[in-house]
Amino acid sequence: MDRFPNAADVEFHSPLDLTRAAAAVLDEDGRVSGWSAAAELLLGLPSPEVLGRPAKRLLAADPGPRLSAFCRAHRPRSAVLDLRHGDGHTVRAAVTLSPLTHRGAAATVVVAAELAALRGWEAQLALLEGLATESSVGLTIFDTDMRVVWGNVSTDLELDGIAQYVGRPAADLFPEGEFISRHHPPDEDQVMEQVLKTGEPILGMHYRGRAPADPVREHVWSCSYYRLVDARGEPLGLFEESLDITDRYRAQERLSLLVRAGKRIGASLDVRRTAAELADVAVPQLADEVLVDLPPAVIEGRQPPTRSAPGHSLLRMHGRTPEEFGTSPVSYPPSSPQALSLATNRPVVDPSPSPGEQVTAARHADLFVPLLARDAVLGLVTFRRVDNPDPFGPEEQTLAVELAERAAVGIDNARRYTSQHAAALVLQRSLLPQRLPEQSAVEVAYRYLPADSRVGVGGDWFDLIPLSGARVGLTVGDVVGHGVHAAATMGRLRATVRTLALLDLDPAELLTRLDGLVAQDCEPDAADTLSDEALGVTCLYAIYDPVGGRCVWASAGHPPPIVADASGSVALSAPAPGPPLGLGSLPYENVELSLSDGSVVAFFTDGVVEDRRTDIDSGIDRLAHVLTWQRCPLEELCDRAMSTLPPGPQADDATLLLVRTRRLGPDHVADLELPPDPATVADARTDTERQLDVWGLSDLSFTAALVVSELVTNSIRYATGPVMLRLIRDRSLLSLCEVSDNAHTAPHLRRARRDDEGGRGLFLVAQVSQRWGTRYTASGKTIWAELAIP
Repeated sequence: MDRFPNAADVEFHSPLDLTRAAAAVLDEDGRVSGWSAAAELLLGLPSPEVLGRPAKRLLAADPGPRLSAFCRAHRPRSAVLDLRHGDGHTVRAAVTLSPLTHRGAAATVVVAAELAALRGWEAQLALLEGLATESSVGLTIFDTDMRVVWGNVSTDLELDGIAQYVGRPAADLFPEGEFISRHHPPDEDQVMEQVLKTGEPILGMHYRGRAPADPVREHVWSCSYYRLVDARGEPLGLFEESLDITDRYRAQERLSLLVRAGKRIGASLDVRRTAAELADVAVPQLADEVLVDLPPAVIEGRQPPTRSAPGHSLLRMHGRTPEEFGTSPVSYPPSSPQALSLATNRPVVDPSPSPGEQVTAARHADLFVPLLARDAVLGLVTFRRVDNPDPFGPEEQTLAVELAERAAVGIDNARRYTSQHAAALVLQRSLLPQRLPEQSAVEVAYRYLPADSRVGVGGDWFDLIPLSGARVGLTVGDVVGHGVHAAATMGRLRATVRTLALLDLDPAELLTRLDGLVAQDCEPDAADTLSDEALGVTCLYAIYDPVGGRCVWASAGHPPPIVADASGSVALSAPAPGPPLGLGSLPYENVELSLSDGSVVAFFTDGVVEDRRTDIDSGIDRLAHVLTWQRCPLEELCDRAMSTLPPGPQADDATLLLVRTRRLGPDHVADLELPPDPATVADARTDTERQLDVWGLSDLSFTAALVVSELVTNSIRYATGPVMLRLIRDRSLLSLCEVSDNAHTAPHLRRARRDDEGGRGLFLVAQVSQRWGTRYTASGKTIWAELAIP
């Protein structure tokens, strides 16, 4: 078996070794008396042509007395001579002449080799000597029992003397060391056993430990292992080649840490999470522990203080999740290194124990770095080493500053976002109804769940609008987008819907007008726009009339309501075609429902039924299943519905409005059909007074009779066909004069002149009633007035 199968040209014997060199023997007269085969090969002269002849004839130039002096010398001499080859060219050779004396006979042994070959061998020898004495690469030889045999000077320096380890196991060299490369056996004994067994070298293993010559500082070596065999191929042991790559390894770690920091720190827009992200990135590569101290104002999203003394009134962050998060007050004396770092805006290294620590505490090193962003001090970061208390070097300080800068930007962004989010949340809550008024027509319950704070405040809204005749308007809507713009847009649209609803427009007409307003405000040259969010507005508006149980609704790109009737059956209402607001392309259509007493209707935004993990159909089925419990109290139903939302942060606002319908029976409603005859006005007054007496509202008889008289008189005068008079007793209002006729002209309130014979009727109605108005129907119009019940 070849000892060096991959290095066939390597020769470890000297060219002047007798086993390789050209050799000749000269007698006392300088004649050749012996000639080796190697000499014949070197000069190309067979022995018959050389033996017995003077040796000086082998020289390319006359040596003069020099050769004779060499031969008469009593000790070995060496020289560089030019020899003549058999074909005539000159061979420059290194020659050694050694005198021999035996029984009075004198002779000289001459050994020669080409000078170039000797110089090459000497260079190899110098290289081996350099590796043993001067190289920074550690070389250690182990026997087959993996015990130390020899080490070069570099190994000797690292071990603080190799002699004390000769004959000891390899594990004794670095007892606390470990391999940090994971693609080979995990410990050194197994690595060596594998190399001895297979003969395959293992290269580039990274090993971390503390050298006996430097037990304080942790080092990293790149180690390779090779098997040693003898001339027969039998294992002699193995040798380890190690190179200290601590600085290079730490530079690579710093680079990878910065890359990881760029991906992880500051992505959450949350002050607490950003502090935890900094600790996650820096531990354990840079420090064993990271402490983040912030002013309360920064945690709460306010501007950091600028006048307070550095180090005062800080809070130390605890916990890496919102559930674990907590704070504890911390303060630094003016003379402390922490206060110095905050005052100078520069990092400060402190290898000594912190103030207040016991002297017997474990030794550690601290690095204090201020958190700076936008020329403001946001707090302080402490990088602490306990397990590896090496002081922070210049490169590590630079790395810590870069990490602190990234964290400061993330914390400042989170602080500003928290401030804006809080303002947007206040704005949104102020724009949503604080409470819904109690109505005879419906019982309501609602839930509003804002999106996760990292997403931002959304643009969901809902409302209940009392209308004439004990009717109610119900609306839900959603503005695409998040933030202050979405909240402001939501507020404007909700106010617009409420204003249009009070005009007693039917749902399709209301959405048509709202669509026109949104489209107009979204034009590029509009002076006051609703912002880009308005282009994604969906809205649903419904009107419920408790007298007949009739519900009419229309949708602008919004999910239809889900209805659970009194029997418990649940169905999704028929979809109403209609695009989102602002497009102005297709008309909106009304959908009419007849609801039994006690039906539950669910109005909702897509955040209730849709998220990233489930589609909208699954969400609708989930909500419909909850509504099968429609006999439960509405508050309980709301809780059940919201509890079915997938766990975790909400990507969108979730708004749910549940309505349980009621019908007003004969004890609350009185209808009277009157012929178009002026004589019937007196009958209308009489019937009104009688009905009020039945309801126990006799105190309103005079006022009510006056209003009825004026409204019925106007209807008979300006309309044709029968006149319908409806009296409705509500909770606090008496809708006593719903007068319907077939005329399409609206009455107008005006101030009559002294000489006018008419025009004072509506003026009187407006003065004595709480409110009045007109709404249009398919057959004409309805004039109504309401009186407050005392």
